[in-house]
Amino acid sequence: MGMTMSQKILAAHAGLEKVEPGQLIEAQLDLVLGNDITTPVAVKEFEKTGFTRVFDKSKVAIVPDHFTPNKDIKAAEQCKMIRCFARQMDIENYFEIGEMGIEHCLIPEKGLAVPGDLIIGADSHTCTYGALGAFSTGIGSTDMAAGMATGKCWFKVPSAIKFVLKGKPKGWVSGKDIILHIIGMIGVDGALYKSMEFVGDGVKNLTMDDRFTMANMAIEAGAKNGIFIVDDITLDYVKKHSTKPFTVYEPDPDAVYDEVYEIDLGEIRPTVAFPHLPDNTRTIDEVGEIEIDQVVIGSCTNGRMEDLRAAARILKGNKVKKGVRVIVFPGTQNIYLEALKEGLIQDMVEAGAVVSTPTCGPCLGGHMGILAKGERAISTTNRNFVGRMGHPESEVYLASPAVAAASAITGKITDPDTILKRD
Repeated sequence: MGMTMSQKILAAHAGLEKVEPGQLIEAQLDLVLGNDITTPVAVKEFEKTGFTRVFDKSKVAIVPDHFTPNKDIKAAEQCKMIRCFARQMDIENYFEIGEMGIEHCLIPEKGLAVPGDLIIGADSHTCTYGALGAFSTGIGSTDMAAGMATGKCWFKVPSAIKFVLKGKPKGWVSGKDIILHIIGMIGVDGALYKSMEFVGDGVKNLTMDDRFTMANMAIEAGAKNGIFIVDDITLDYVKKHSTKPFTVYEPDPDAVYDEVYEIDLGEIRPTVAFPHLPDNTRTIDEVGEIEIDQVVIGSCTNGRMEDLRAAARILKGNKVKKGVRVIVFPGTQNIYLEALKEGLIQDMVEAGAVVSTPTCGPCLGGHMGILAKGERAISTTNRNFVGRMGHPESEVYLASPAVAAASAITGKITDPDTILKRD
């Protein structure tokens, strides 16, 4: 019996020739990641161990991004604590204001994740780096502490689901629509503790930004990780961003999968997840009349250049409907700068949007866009649970940047084609 991509990566990092689903292993780590919410807890646990140094100062990354710039005294104290820890440990990859970004946008941009890596992060959306052919998964703060101290983590080897992608997306369909379609198809627990493996000829028609979005939301189907086959598009991205050595792993021809789904990308329509779960999906043709109060464009899911380009293309020359609040969060400082140079920021501001520094912002009900009772938001973020973005009686609808931008203009959830036709 052959192995999947994820199983091969885990076996290699555990020093084993072969692993099987359900097997417990201890594996060497290539990167340990934390943010301003999870790292303080990890630091306290690290200190309890008696360790005085991290296992490798180049293989620990800390990115304050959830409540940064600090929203209150508690947030400021948390960031001060981890800032001091990073200095004490001489951690090379500490990124805060001035060089900051939303962690899952920043880590690939900095070249810290490459194909074949084994990465843990004390944030559930660490699965993002599977877009690069890495095994990356979210863990708790205690495991983060142990990882920082020892460079190792234990894993239960996951089984896998294979998604064979065919064809080419049409119109305004993006990676966000594809992953929402998949989550709507299999459910929020449809891949529980499994690896979602994306292969097939259709992968070549997805950009890296599409793939980051899809891998990012694998956790919303309950997956342990999401991972893409490595191709020339991946390798071009890696060569542009990283000098780290890497290994490409491909699934064995006789790898065993719990399920196999074939998905024709050309048949997918822009898709929206209704409250209060990411699998409560409808196509744009089934949405009906849903008026909105706020639009959020950004996050670790959709704060990259292609996302901002799509939104700006629709907003340019139009005006945000009176009474609708539109907040844009670029994923990193570099993305912000590139968007400025391309004129995207100007286009969005002239349309009536505001643009924030790179941060998670309102995605988790943090700051800079919290919803009041009874308000509705359409958001390019990844979760729409009860109270996720503010008041428990508010509503969040998940969508692509194109759908979000079109909705900003009309004040209701809108097909981008009604604003700007795209083949």
